[in-house]
Amino acid sequence: MKSILTNIVSQDPLHAMWLNTLSFMENSGARKISACEDRELTDLMQLKHAAEEHRHAYYLKKQIGKLDVSGFDHYLLDSMLGGRESMQYLHQLDLLTCRYLKKTFDLAGQDLKYAAYLFVTYAIEVRADALYPIYQEVLTEMGSKVMVKSIILEEEGHLEEMIGQLQHFHPDWEHHAAHVIALEQQLFDRWVVALSKEVDHEILSARAN
Repeated sequence: MKSILTNIVSQDPLHAMWLNTLSFMENSGARKISACEDRELTDLMQLKHAAEEHRHAYYLKKQIGKLDVSGFDHYLLDSMLGGRESMQYLHQLDLLTCRYLKKTFDLAGQDLKYAAYLFVTYAIEVRADALYPIYQEVLTEMGSKVMVKSIILEEEGHLEEMIGQLQHFHPDWEHHAAHVIALEQQLFDRWVVALSKEVDHEILSARAN
């Protein structure tokens, strides 16, 4: 992943597409969290998570302004990396997780939504806890003006909070979380392949020109 990120950060247009992609995914996460909220029983932690994910989306979008690019006002498919793998990543994970939880715990309705929120958010925070530090390492090594240190700190806090909530949800939560992590890993692997192919294509095109 580091080699892919190094290639991305080396070219402002690719870097802008990457930031736009991350912003889209953070925004999708915030919207998913909000969609899982109960109209009356939503707690402070859910509100905090949704607000922070929205802020991450905003922060990442603003970082594009540090690059010598234009035209990244919206989340258009051709302004992001990874194509539909990026756009459908979180939705697919949520769908697969809901199927597993429904079958395993016989959940439905709001109970299923809340359980999916816990496990999907946990899996995404585990991924963020691995991905963002690698990205920041590349940014630092290449002297980029872009920074994601503040996001790293907040994502670490989110992960701790989700573990606490999952411990309350089920005593054997780690077994079920491992299944969701495996589902996320499959989606991540497909996403990385899509990213790699697109980045390689863009770099070859830039060299040809």
